[in-house]
Amino acid sequence: METEEAAAALIEELAGGADFTELAKEHSTGPSGPSGGALGWFSAGMMVAPFEDAVTGMTEGDVAGPVQTQFGWHVIKL
Repeated sequence: METEEAAAALIEELAGGADFTELAKEHSTGPSGPSGGALGWFSAGMMVAPFEDAVTGMTEGDVAGPVQTQFGWHVIKL
């Protein structure tokens, strides 16, 4: 996402029951958008620090964000 506000709005939509995959396809500005935001499996050290820090401690189904990196603002679902 390009702004924190846009990412926060999507988090609200997710809390209301929206589908993460569909939101990613519609709103993502990154290369994973067309695939519904799926990044696949990654291990420690493969992602930039703010993203990796947000993922650490999450369990399947958790949503984190907005998280800012040099690539923009992220909404993360594990």
